[in-house]
Amino acid sequence: MILLRFLLTLSLLFTLSIQASVYALPTSKSRVIGEDVRHEVLPGDYFQALAEYYNVGLLALIEANPNVDPFLPPVGSHIIIPKRMILPYAERKGIIINLAELRLYYFPPEESLVYVFPVGIGREGLSTPNLISVIGDKRKNPVWRPPSALRQRYKEEHGIDLAKEIPPGPNNPFGKYALRIGTSEYLIHGTNQRMGIGLRVSSGCIRMYADDIEWLYHNIPVGTQVKIIDQPIKMSYEAQGRKYIEVHKPLSEFPHAKKHQMSEAVNAFLGESITNEKIKQLLAEQQGVVYALK
Repeated sequence: MILLRFLLTLSLLFTLSIQASVYALPTSKSRVIGEDVRHEVLPGDYFQALAEYYNVGLLALIEANPNVDPFLPPVGSHIIIPKRMILPYAERKGIIINLAELRLYYFPPEESLVYVFPVGIGREGLSTPNLISVIGDKRKNPVWRPPSALRQRYKEEHGIDLAKEIPPGPNNPFGKYALRIGTSEYLIHGTNQRMGIGLRVSSGCIRMYADDIEWLYHNIPVGTQVKIIDQPIKMSYEAQGRKYIEVHKPLSEFPHAKKHQMSEAVNAFLGESITNEKIKQLLAEQQGVVYALK
């Protein structure tokens, strides 16, 4: 029976296609969407497979469950799937990529919906920049032409000479689809590897799961606005005086800067609760889950 359940679990995780998380936009000034999922760990579960199944980033899953082994979570225990979030503080238009939370938001025109996808971004030293632009071009089966600086770095790090041009196929790290941001060298693209979505691992581009980038390719027109931001702390005032906060690890090239620099806006939002031990713990742990202050 246990073996059968294990096989069924594996079958479920690897045959279901990844789907975008779609949410109805909240009314009035509300900014909290979705609900976290409590997943009961089954034999054979591990975080990478669960991240793909629930369409969340791997790092988001790890940070939401800091005391759980991502490779061998205890069978029968429950882990948090972070599907509840606060919308970034930005105009609800086109594509918004919040680097700190490793998520892409798409707001289709004339629809009260938002589509949310996990993404991989540039690793330290090769950071994805903040910018405002548009989708300048869409490519199916893109050719990868690694720039000379990347080929040099790859040679130094791995001792391998990269070809100047990688044709479409299983060895192409762009996957099957790519969207160019403006006329820049930065792309939103797929991948030929399962790992890397929801992590800082790229050379500056935005990586997505294969099914997610395919959906985006077919549904996002050229000219769609793209805004890349970095908001590690998101806050929301909700109905009946309720306040919610979502804290992510800030992006930084320097280890000493990983702690949050508290802005006046954050201090004003927290008010007297900033002295609360639970709030101090929340700001220190940076688990990326939505927490109700009151």
